[in-house]
Amino acid sequence: MSTQTFVLPDVGEGLTEAEIVSWRVAPGDAVAVNDVLVEIETAKSLVELPSPFEGTVGELLIAEGVTVDVGTAIITIVGAGADADVTAGRSEHGAPAAAEPEEAAGSVLVGYGTGGQVQSRRRPAQKPAQERVAASVGVVAKPPVRKLARDLGVDLGTVVPSGPAGEVTRDDVVKHASQASVFRNVTTPEWSQVREETIPVAVDRAASAVAPVQATAPSTLAPSDPTREETIPVKGVRKAVASGMVRSAYSAPHVSVWTDVDATRTMELVKRLKASPDFADIKVSPLLIMARAVIWAVRRTPMVNAVWADTDGGAEIRVRNYVNLGIAAATPRGLLVPNIKDAQNLSTRELARALEKLTLTAREGKTQPAEQQNGTITITNIGVFGMDAGTPIINPGETGIIAMGAIRQKPWVVDGEVRPRWVTTVSGSFDHRVVDGDGMSRFVADVASILEEPALLLD
Repeated sequence: MSTQTFVLPDVGEGLTEAEIVSWRVAPGDAVAVNDVLVEIETAKSLVELPSPFEGTVGELLIAEGVTVDVGTAIITIVGAGADADVTAGRSEHGAPAAAEPEEAAGSVLVGYGTGGQVQSRRRPAQKPAQERVAASVGVVAKPPVRKLARDLGVDLGTVVPSGPAGEVTRDDVVKHASQASVFRNVTTPEWSQVREETIPVAVDRAASAVAPVQATAPSTLAPSDPTREETIPVKGVRKAVASGMVRSAYSAPHVSVWTDVDATRTMELVKRLKASPDFADIKVSPLLIMARAVIWAVRRTPMVNAVWADTDGGAEIRVRNYVNLGIAAATPRGLLVPNIKDAQNLSTRELARALEKLTLTAREGKTQPAEQQNGTITITNIGVFGMDAGTPIINPGETGIIAMGAIRQKPWVVDGEVRPRWVTTVSGSFDHRVVDGDGMSRFVADVASILEEPALLLD
């Protein structure tokens, strides 16, 4: 019997450390080669580490939630074999191994090396991809592909691999999803009973957040000529807007995404609601459906509704399990962003009434400071100005802002035929410190899917 030690390997991402998220085995469990031992979180993704050994789990050396460096021993496995102890995941010089699997050492996971002496460089005959995947307890797939499968609700065990080494590729997962929108398989959760959650930010992520850039000193301008120029003092709303936009632009790394949408069914729904007696005394516009779409999409990607916070104890991300929906409004006083508190609790009729009241109050210049505070996400309807899309600046204290462009009749391919359809562009900007590309893309795709098919709101 021998005791084999498995150390944290470099999984091919330039990994220097990782957090032990969850153990999939316990002491005394029998494991085979490629059984998943543990799930770790690297700087890029969650990764499942398969076993390079066959035997019985001896000791879990690192507790869940602990971050360790590459090369740290994390588990021991007791099994029949060589008399000497064996270490996998590290080369004989201490660096993460990158050797090919050896026949004499048994089936060792590629990239973890082997503890025995090299007997042969000859590789065993390759089995067909289907057989290799079926013979393995864990499906062969890269971490980004596994994450995509989780996001789409796809069971990797049911996906036919097409990769040259028998691995499941991104295209395999997307094809298997077989949905008009690849993000529609994501389960829509119920609103949490906890109103706000705090996620501590790791030191490396906090350090990578760009520190606010100090504004350069203004250049000296020549005295104005009152006959040719007009000077407008910066004060009130304009001063507040300028301060907020500069603070947001230079503290939150903005990323913008957009997509075109066939909004014909949204226009049809708006027409029906206008004719409904229940909405006879309420103004109904596509903005109402857009607002419902944003609220629905937030449930599915709650990080777009979170906020980055720098505290005395370090940076943290606060996830708000409620939606204070901001609506950017152009008023005689300037740009105002009042918000509808707890919009997720409102019916469609109540939301329509709240939008109407908010808009009228803003235009009359009667919006109160409290109505502009504590927003969680904002909609800007640039379509009313004839604009198709934009890259808006995030409202301070939020992580995302989404823009709705003008809705115009355009040629659109439907069932292989070109037809006139009502088309709009949905665009948005997001704080990349809080939400990554997959999250912001999924969010915008979800909003677009509601504008394309409002019946999805019935689920």
